[in-house]
Amino acid sequence: MAPLTAGFDEAGRGCLAGPVLAAAVILAPGVSIAGLTDSKKLTPRQRLSLAEEIRQTAVAWALGRAEPQEIDAYNILQASLLAMRRAHDALAVRPEQALIDGSHVPALPCPARAIVGGDLTEPAISAASILAKVARDREMVIADALFPGYGFAIHKGYPTPAHRRALAERGPSPLHRRSFRPVQAALRATS
Repeated sequence: MAPLTAGFDEAGRGCLAGPVLAAAVILAPGVSIAGLTDSKKLTPRQRLSLAEEIRQTAVAWALGRAEPQEIDAYNILQASLLAMRRAHDALAVRPEQALIDGSHVPALPCPARAIVGGDLTEPAISAASILAKVARDREMVIADALFPGYGFAIHKGYPTPAHRRALAERGPSPLHRRSFRPVQAALRATS
């Protein structure tokens, strides 16, 4: 019998604002979900549909997060690994092994393997990619209502030209990552 395997991925690593969110997903052995791939290759509608199917059919799934202040304190890589560890710890079922998208492995109590491009090749990682992206995008839509004028609902915190302009004009919001260079430049310009 195949070991119970959890796939892990994160969303929001390249953003200037908001948390980094990680998901852990254990798919049922022998059950396949059509359309699983890297979340960035899917439309928002496809992601929402697949996220619902993943949540309904997975053996277990969970989210973990690291807040902007933790990203600033530890750096984005360490914060991403922390979010993955938190996702693991929130799982209702303990995996026997873990597959991680990328080249770094968080400290987990089970064997883990990093796979560069794993969100394209491993269904459990693809599923985690989708759940993390959907959850983070939803949070950034809420953030847009709490901190209007930055366009979070549109760019989701990524460093688009519109986001950089808003950051320069308004200064950083409480969601902005102070350790990121464009945010530091905006802080200097507004102080």
